[in-house]
Amino acid sequence: MLVVDDETKIREIVRSYLEREGFEVAEAHDGDAALKIVRDWQPDLVVLDVMMPGTDGIEALRRLRTTSEIPVILLTARSDEVDTLVGLSVGADDYITKPFRPRELVARIKTVLRRAAGNRPGESADRLVFPGLVIDIDAREVTRAGRAVALSTLEFDLLVALARAPGRVLSRRQLLEQVWGFDFFGDERVVDVHIRSIRKELGDSAEDPELIGTVRGVGYKFLAVPE
Repeated sequence: MLVVDDETKIREIVRSYLEREGFEVAEAHDGDAALKIVRDWQPDLVVLDVMMPGTDGIEALRRLRTTSEIPVILLTARSDEVDTLVGLSVGADDYITKPFRPRELVARIKTVLRRAAGNRPGESADRLVFPGLVIDIDAREVTRAGRAVALSTLEFDLLVALARAPGRVLSRRQLLEQVWGFDFFGDERVVDVHIRSIRKELGDSAEDPELIGTVRGVGYKFLAVPE
């Protein structure tokens, strides 16, 4: 486990709670140090503060996602809503706002780790086929019109949740429970951020969708019909 924050006191508190839970913990005070530790040590999860001098959390996450899908939980200030949404779109798995309760952070970490453990290739042999779209659950690969589509772990799981229920409206809360877990504490808008990213990668449009439709005030519906 890697805890990244420029405030020593916060790192020490988080480390103390995590070590009580049996986690091995490393610390970093900025984004550059964090990226080096990730390269050298490959932690199971990174707790990453957004606001840091030098290479901040968003830039560190952006660089990390070019080479790794290690789960990341962002630490954000309550006023950093824009940074939070940017972080989620770049590839954060979850976020928690400061000030936070250490026990809540530990609970979030355990949830994200459980989800990551359930995403190992080979655990389910399944293939969803739609006109122009193939989702290979076993290989965790998506192709659109014969072109490979790069999705993050969360984006892939969210697309699968929708594609497994074509024509059915799924609320944001239902999607959160299926993809993030029943004990997710955060804002339901996290679903919207990832849906936007999925649409972009698939070449789909919110205004004239072929794959993912928006049901205003409720959630989303997968529009394609299985072949």
